[in-house]
Amino acid sequence: MASVALKSFVGLRQSSPEKHHSSITVLSKPLPSNRLRYRRLNVVAGKSSPKITGRNLRVAVIGGGPAGGAAAETLAKGGIETILIERKMDNAKPCGGAIPLCMVGEFDLPLDIIDRRVTKMKMISPSNVAVDIGRTLKPHEYIGMVRREILDAYLRERAAGAGATIINGLFVKMDKPTDKFAPYVIHYNEYDGKVGSAGKKVTMEVDAIIGADGANSRVAKSIDAGDYEYAIAFQERIKIPDDKMQYYEDLAEMYVGDDVSPDFYGWVFPKCDHVAVGTGTVTHKPDIKKFQLATRLRARDKILGGKIIRVEAHPIPEHPRPRRLSNRVALVGDAAGYVTKCSGEGIYFAAKSGRMCAEAIVEGSVNGTRMVDEADLRNYLKKWDKTYWPTYKVLDILQKVFYRSNPAREAFVEMCADEYVQKMTFDSYLYKTVVPGSPLEDLKLAVNTIGSLVRANALRKKMAKI
Repeated sequence: MASVALKSFVGLRQSSPEKHHSSITVLSKPLPSNRLRYRRLNVVAGKSSPKITGRNLRVAVIGGGPAGGAAAETLAKGGIETILIERKMDNAKPCGGAIPLCMVGEFDLPLDIIDRRVTKMKMISPSNVAVDIGRTLKPHEYIGMVRREILDAYLRERAAGAGATIINGLFVKMDKPTDKFAPYVIHYNEYDGKVGSAGKKVTMEVDAIIGADGANSRVAKSIDAGDYEYAIAFQERIKIPDDKMQYYEDLAEMYVGDDVSPDFYGWVFPKCDHVAVGTGTVTHKPDIKKFQLATRLRARDKILGGKIIRVEAHPIPEHPRPRRLSNRVALVGDAAGYVTKCSGEGIYFAAKSGRMCAEAIVEGSVNGTRMVDEADLRNYLKKWDKTYWPTYKVLDILQKVFYRSNPAREAFVEMCADEYVQKMTFDSYLYKTVVPGSPLEDLKLAVNTIGSLVRANALRKKMAKI
């Protein structure tokens, strides 16, 4: 959410309508319980890909988070024999749980899985100067707050309803094909639900694999995808008294400062009956508990009397992996490294990448009737990079400029008070597009940004002397 003043940078592109090139069309029927809209997906036959006889293309999706759930549903609706393998069905990732408004519509999410509709935010500086954000939101606009265990389960169940097979298991390794169109052999431990069970060793032949198994992706390791820098996110779910919970009814808070994180921010996000309090860091991972304590201290008056009901920690990627595709294996979500710097947003990009990858497979296989190859999956990467790569570069710049020192963070919070900054920020966050801005306002914003940075630099020098 800290993607301030994106319009003043060269980056995000206006989305363009999809062009249809083929008369071969699949209409996905809606699931009655979810009132899904019809989704039209055009497919183009690959002339060089052999036809599959006696069965449909078989794809394994490893990982059942937003990326895996979205991928599995799209594959199953597109005529692909789909197997989704998730190791922990009740997994609750230490995630702030904020989703943009566009995701609710794009992914047909029912409102009852959204805990809170945040319409106000407070950005709080190192010196505890609080700026209210959200003045430009329209009456129907909000940031959705979800719990990952609820969202993930819902997307998996919807994938199952579309025809995907869901397996509770742990992916172990894969055997790569011996020739161009030979199958991959995946090895996994299937659990029977008994506590402490080591699982039954199972092998399965598949034609393609989507790695949606998070930051510690075993699929990524299997294709030598390379390492990336990562942050450690630490979060506590805190049950606070009802009168204090009213304060957070539609409000979220973000804290910046060296005390809560030297390179990220701390947060207090409201959920159904508790608040999620957390922070993260890339550069000082051993000190994460110290930063978490500082975040609680900054918010202490508002969460006084609260009880910690759950503690969570997990790595979060800081940039895409060097390799996200190899032959008929593609990475999506955190496994691919699709988390934005500065804001730390990943849920929407995970689900979106899972769907885009699956669409490329459906199109390339002509609804599961032909084999796919690397060129088909590479269409997903081309589309993804064209649409979202500038977003990551812009937010990388913002993080380097404004998260480098406390004076710079003070300047950052000062900028957040500007109504034009708020409008551009929320427009880009809520809808993942940037509407044309005012040239005069852009110029004023550029001048104000420079002024804020100059004041921050002067303050930094003065503090250094002291």
